[in-house]
Amino acid sequence: MTVEETPVPPGTQTLARGLAVVRAVADGADDLRAVVERTGLGRSTAHRLVQLLVREGYLRTGRDGYTLGPTLIELGFQALHGNPLPVVARPVLEELSDQLKDTVHLAVRDGSSVLYLDKLPGSRGAEMRSRIGHRMPLTRTGVGMALLVDTPDEWEHLYEAETAVAPEQARPDDVETFTARMHEYAAAQVAMDLEDNEPGIRCVAAPVRDASGAVVGAISVSATRPYMPAARMRGLVQVMSRSAGRISAALGHKPR
Repeated sequence: MTVEETPVPPGTQTLARGLAVVRAVADGADDLRAVVERTGLGRSTAHRLVQLLVREGYLRTGRDGYTLGPTLIELGFQALHGNPLPVVARPVLEELSDQLKDTVHLAVRDGSSVLYLDKLPGSRGAEMRSRIGHRMPLTRTGVGMALLVDTPDEWEHLYEAETAVAPEQARPDDVETFTARMHEYAAAQVAMDLEDNEPGIRCVAAPVRDASGAVVGAISVSATRPYMPAARMRGLVQVMSRSAGRISAALGHKPR
């Protein structure tokens, strides 16, 4: 859906168009033609918005075309440090990384996606495509499934919606098998990515809760299949559960 088709509150159309331009550049639109195609804006409107966004530091132009600007980097760091979760979680993530030698993630839910807040790459195996600030589907990732353990009414809908978006990407399960897995994960309070997102990549994840008991994030440890056999995944269940519990306790959560 383009910005022209998206309903916006009265009086905010210009803002919505400017945000659409920023999002288009973030998604890879590196010249005016690409911005126009991604947003549905007229060429002159898109050009004026790009000029304003460059002037204010939200975008910049160079040999590689349009890229995100320093203002967004500044605001991103402010938003990150305004959230206590990454600060509280970091020491635990570092301990896990040192202990396990595999990739460790911290993520939160952002609508129907996982948003990665932190990543400590592993020292063995292949590099994973996740990165800080990157989004991935909830039902295809270990951290995503951990974020969903308290919302069974969403499991089927999210699975079907994410499958419809990328029907060409094979999934290891059908919806019935997926929901059965989710019931197991909800009972254990630990989720597993069984190569749902990337072939050959497996992970074990656990939800993080705040003082109210709500799930506010998730952590995971990921590795390639040779370093993450089924037996090791089972052995990591308690490790990840305890680590998530430490972060939750630091956020004020008290288990019943």
